[in-house]
Formats: sequence, structure tokens, C-alpha cells
Amino acid sequence: MSCRMADIVKMTGLRIAPAIAALLAAGVACAHDPVVEEGRALVELNCSRCHAVGVRDASPHDQAPPFRTLSQRYPLDALEEAFASGHITSAHPDMPDFVARPDQVEAILAYIGSIQED
Repeated sequence: MSCRMADIVKMTGLRIAPAIAALLAAGVACAHDPVVEEGRALVELNCSRCHAVGVRDASPHDQAPPFRTLSQRYPLDALEEAFASGHITSAHPDMPDFVARPDQVEAILAYIGSIQED
């Protein structure tokens, strides 16, 4: 907590619930998680030509769902199974096969999980 925030808390008598503080800390930790960052880099490199891979961008391809909404369409563990087979494919003819190593699958799923909308 910064000095300024500590002063505000002291002056106003505000108390931050431990659970909220823990959640905020987890969010900060997640933003700097090297596995999540590796996943972000992988999807930006391999998927962003068609899919929105960030938290606010639009998909360049009108039939490619934004990654931040994938859990609304599919259980994320189903994506893990698809990746575990070594290939992600689609019924769309213009989606290329995507082959990923297990460590890349872990990173991609960590990133996708970190950006899901509620």
C-alpha cells in the first residue's frame, strides 16, 4: 500500500477487508505471471489475425470469437482437451490447424483464463 493510500485509510478510517486485499494482490500477481505472459505472446502471434485476444479488442474475422468470451461458449477444460490432442481445428475453412506443445497449451489456457469476462 502506498504512503498516500495509507494516509487516506488512516484519515478516513477506511478498512480494506483481507479478502479484497488478497484478490487485488492475486490480480497484480496474475498480470506478471510469466506463464500467463507467455500465453499472451503465443495467442498474439498465432491467433490475433482473426481473434480478439485482449480484454477490449474486436475480432478482425467476424466469425472468430473473442478469446475473452470463450468460457461463455465452451468449458475451458474442453479447450484443454482439444489442445491436448495436439490440434485446434474449426469448421471454418480459413482457420489453420494449430499445433502446440504441452507447455504452450498450459500457457495459452492460463492466459485465456485470465481474461475471461464474467
